[in-house]
Amino acid sequence: MVVNKIDYMELESSKFEFYNLGIGEPIAISAGQALGLGDMLDEIMSHFEDKDDEEDEDSETKVAIIGKPNAGKSSLLNKLAGEERVIVSDIPGTTRDAIDSYIQFGEDRFLFIDTAGIRRKSKIHEEVERYSVVRSIAAIERADVCLVMIDATEGVTEQDEKIAGLAHESGKGVVIVVNKWDLIEKDDKTILEFEKNVRNALGYLSYAPIVFISAKTGQRVNRLIELIKYVANQHSMRIKTGALNEVISEAVMMKQPPIEKGKLLKIYYATQVSTKPPTFVFFVNYVESVHFSYQRYIENQLRQHFGLEGTPIRLIFRPKNEK
Repeated sequence: MVVNKIDYMELESSKFEFYNLGIGEPIAISAGQALGLGDMLDEIMSHFEDKDDEEDEDSETKVAIIGKPNAGKSSLLNKLAGEERVIVSDIPGTTRDAIDSYIQFGEDRFLFIDTAGIRRKSKIHEEVERYSVVRSIAAIERADVCLVMIDATEGVTEQDEKIAGLAHESGKGVVIVVNKWDLIEKDDKTILEFEKNVRNALGYLSYAPIVFISAKTGQRVNRLIELIKYVANQHSMRIKTGALNEVISEAVMMKQPPIEKGKLLKIYYATQVSTKPPTFVFFVNYVESVHFSYQRYIENQLRQHFGLEGTPIRLIFRPKNEK
């Protein structure tokens, strides 16, 4: 019980009449004068249980396994878990809902979300399956990192491109996982040619690492875990303002901004405003002078100096006098 408007010490004794309400000792405060607020907050906190940081629900890395039906998502989850946690079938659409599985590797804790395969809209006939697609999209929103599963026996399909685009547009960390690699006949050029085809089809994911695995045999699954940890760290990277502006100044000296619409772009300074994904605000003289090609150049310079592999980054340009 809080008694407000006790603005002066001589008024504090008036709080005692509130004992008549029978709900405990009243706490005297003055919201206007900011008096007694510390005692009030201490009393509030005394009613909460102490919680260890290690038990925080956000302490684990959230990983959504996404892809079209029958790409091997459930098989991968079972291999990671070391047990049959989800049903695996050759029949596409066996997984109907997003399934959460907590898995620990050493000191690292992960929440893997096995999603229903996302089909083209024209192939969605059942209401249950339509709901599954909605749940899969929601799983992407919850995730820190998305594993984009591609069936090696089919290559990158149009549907793969759309699914990968959902992760990219949501600003998630991405690892491209080519599954069923054990079923491919190989020579010394096979992996290079396949990677080239993936890069051509998923050009907007040029920042995402590619790993070739077999969920069935466990081939390179340990490598996948290391990539997930690495991409999650890159996705949450924070860069000091001084180091950021040093790189930007050097980039501008190396390549002057082009004159756009008769105006020369000047970048005064930049700062990182958020993570997941790393987001940077640039204060400039004329926002309309920022050409997309120069934005791409600045992005490439940031990646070259700070890594930021596996994560999209966002660049926002504002006039210098805007708050």
